[in-house]
Order: sequence, then structure tokens, then C-alpha cells
Amino acid sequence: MELITPDFGLIFWMLIGFGILFFLLAKFAWPIITKAIAERENYIQEQLDAAAKVKDEMKNLQSEHQLLLAVAKEERDKILADARKIVEKMNEDAKALRDKEHEARMAETKVIIHNEKMKAITDIKNEIAQLSIDIAEKILRDELTSKERQEQIVHKWVDELNLN
Repeated sequence: MELITPDFGLIFWMLIGFGILFFLLAKFAWPIITKAIAERENYIQEQLDAAAKVKDEMKNLQSEHQLLLAVAKEERDKILADARKIVEKMNEDAKALRDKEHEARMAETKVIIHNEKMKAITDIKNEIAQLSIDIAEKILRDELTSKERQEQIVHKWVDELNLN
């Protein structure tokens, strides 16, 4: 039973040893331990504050990103609208140029057709004149075969000339 119930001397020395240990721990270890715990607590708090700050910055960056994205979409839409306007203007200009060229070709073609028509009319008139001269020559040959007939025609023309 001695093992279960300690003696007074053992309890006394154990209390003195515990007191010395407690005094040493309280004098030297507790300040260091509490300082380390306080530093660790401060470090953890700083890390939590930094994380909160980063989280806030991420929210700001996300909202800025969304704003930039909206601005970029607006600029893209504006650029596309301007490009469409330019394409439409180019198409209209090309159509106007094509119409102008078509009108110029039509006018040129009309002039060419008129010139060809006048040339054809002139050719026909020249051909008719040549045919008329040929016919008149043949008729005069037949008429002027005799000397008497020639004299009659010459007198007739002279009389006509004096009358006019």
C-alpha cells in the first residue's frame, strides 16, 4: 500500500520541486511562450488581413475587368458599324461609278452609231449619185449618137441658160 499512498516527505519534496519548476517556468518560459503566441497571433491576423485585402482587390479587378470588357464590346460594335458604313459607301460609290461608266459608254455608243449611220447615208448617197451619173451617161450616149441630135440638145441648153 505504500505505493498507492505516498509519504509526507515525498509529497513535500514533490511540492518544492513543482514550485521551483513553476517559478522557473513562470520567470523564464512563460514570457517567451506568450510572446511567441502573441507574435504568431499577430502574424496570422496580418495574413488574414492581407487575404481580405487581396479578396477585395480581386473583386475590384473583376469589376474593372467586366467594365473593360463592356467598353471593348462597345468599341468592337462601333468599329463594326463603321466598317459596315464604309462598305456600304464603297458599294454606293462603285455603283455610281459603274452607272457613270455605263452612261458614258452608252453616249459613246450612240455617237458611234450616229457616225456609222451618217457614213452609211453618205455612202448610199454617193452610190446613188454614181448610179445616176452612170445612167445619165448611158442615156446621153444613146441620145447623142447622131450629130443632129447633139446640136438640138446644145441649142436647147443654150436657150435655157439665156432664160434663166
